[in-house]
Amino acid sequence: MKLQGKTVVITGASRGIGAAAAREFAGAGANVALLARGSDAINALAAEIGDQAIALPCDVSRYAELEKAVHTAADRFGSLDVLIGNAGVIEPVSHLSQADPDAWGHVIDINLKGIFYGMRAAMPLMQAAGGGTIITISSGAAHSALEGWSHYCSSKAGAAMLTMCADKEGRAQGIRAMGLSPGTVATQMQREIKASGVNPVAQLDWSDHIPPEWPARALLWMCDPDADEFIGQEISLRDENIRKRIGLA
Repeated sequence: MKLQGKTVVITGASRGIGAAAAREFAGAGANVALLARGSDAINALAAEIGDQAIALPCDVSRYAELEKAVHTAADRFGSLDVLIGNAGVIEPVSHLSQADPDAWGHVIDINLKGIFYGMRAAMPLMQAAGGGTIITISSGAAHSALEGWSHYCSSKAGAAMLTMCADKEGRAQGIRAMGLSPGTVATQMQREIKASGVNPVAQLDWSDHIPPEWPARALLWMCDPDADEFIGQEISLRDENIRKRIGLA
């Protein structure tokens, strides 16, 4: 996929993987719509990138806000070609027997419903235009239970299933739906995990985490026909063969 002039919507674009992806896609010539709750951060990033970027403050747990942002991006740049479902939270880390039900549910609202809301807003536009790419940021937690992460594991497992559903329902209309499991990435979320002290992931050293630029490059590659064999699947950056194929060290 030639990205020059294409429109990429990125949720959770204020920092970490989302911000790195915005820079990567803009560097490839794409227009980027930066969605996040933190308006100051995405406004600053949009100013850094320039006319190719638009900052759209948005809470992905609220469908009306996400739908409006997606349509605003499509109207501003003339198309909607790629949706990166990246927004996600892990706090509060808590055991099931002690979890606050409202806080637990809010993680589901962001990590799972937010992915559905993005797909629901984007798919009709992409199908009408003849296709598009939808990539969900997944996690090893989607496939393995971890202490204290019942909300995160459950939401990521649901998001992985949603991505497969998007493939089954959208492939015939040109939708390329895939998941990316980046492994542990040096972001603010890892600092929160470290501070919790719960489960083996919290015991990892900072040097064990990959930089956010790695998944950003993977996302760019996943929009290319070279990745078509992985449509409907989840790619893991823990796979050395995948890293070599993308050109990562």
